[in-house]
Amino acid sequence: MVLASGRDNAPLSALANGARSTVFMAHDNPHSARAAWIAGGLQPGGSLHLDAGAVAALRAGKSLLPVGLTGLDGQFERGDCVALLDADGQEIGRGLSAYASEEAKRMVGLSSDAVHDTLGYRGRDEMVHRDDMVLHAAQSEKGQ
Repeated sequence: MVLASGRDNAPLSALANGARSTVFMAHDNPHSARAAWIAGGLQPGGSLHLDAGAVAALRAGKSLLPVGLTGLDGQFERGDCVALLDADGQEIGRGLSAYASEEAKRMVGLSSDAVHDTLGYRGRDEMVHRDDMVLHAAQSEKGQ
């Protein structure tokens, strides 16, 4: 997208002749724009505490299942941003929760089948789907 002066009767000709303008470049990949929005454009409404197996699964490209939850903090609604914390309480990423905090509290550590029985309805299997998540680089990838 290009912003040009509206004072000229022929703004496109003026641009072609080198007139001053501001250019906004689109992301090559719409997924990267969504990832940037999740990672930095949203404030987490709460946090999900994960066990080591869940952290490893996320790093391998999997979604977060309720069985990998060890606890949660905060009040959030379905679709809100949540921080993803490892067993040491370090934020490893952020994602959009498929469940509100009140439901999530009842799901901590449960298998997907047990979630259905506990909630009384069949929702999503994932607490946070991999397409709705952005992970930070692992400490070893940062050179520490």
